[in-house]
Amino acid sequence: MFKLKSIHKQGIPRALEKIERYRLLNEPIEAESICRDILDIDPENQQALINLILSLTDQFIKGIDIRETMELVLRLKDEFNKEYYKGIILERQGKAALMRNSPGFKHDVYEWFVEAMECYEKAEKYSSPDNDDAILRWNTCARIITRYQLTPRPPEKRDRLHLPLE
Repeated sequence: MFKLKSIHKQGIPRALEKIERYRLLNEPIEAESICRDILDIDPENQQALINLILSLTDQFIKGIDIRETMELVLRLKDEFNKEYYKGIILERQGKAALMRNSPGFKHDVYEWFVEAMECYEKAEKYSSPDNDDAILRWNTCARIITRYQLTPRPPEKRDRLHLPLE
């Protein structure tokens, strides 16, 4: 096994820029690796935590487990970010399931989107008047539910699909 090399603390701003580039190039594994390098030397770096969450959710279609991303949310300090990124995780899990088109997926996807929308509503309470991010995400989920005619599973078969964080 290889012993990983540490980056310099002064290199963090440049490394954060590279994360953005790799995510834009649809290279989430590279972005994830840089996030982990930053967090190894600055474990509370909020920007690196958020980017790690996003880099992992970029890989949901490939089967990345939702649990680590949910655990990372607990390390976020801002209440808006905690709720907003919980919503992002659930929404992206729903989108990944929608793309896989597996049996019974419409019920699962519906439930993930509704849970995401609940998180966005909580985040909205913490946002400033100039930040409509949670509203924009809520509207997207609502439109996807309508477009794909997603429906809840029958009441007797309902179950929470993610790990609760409360």
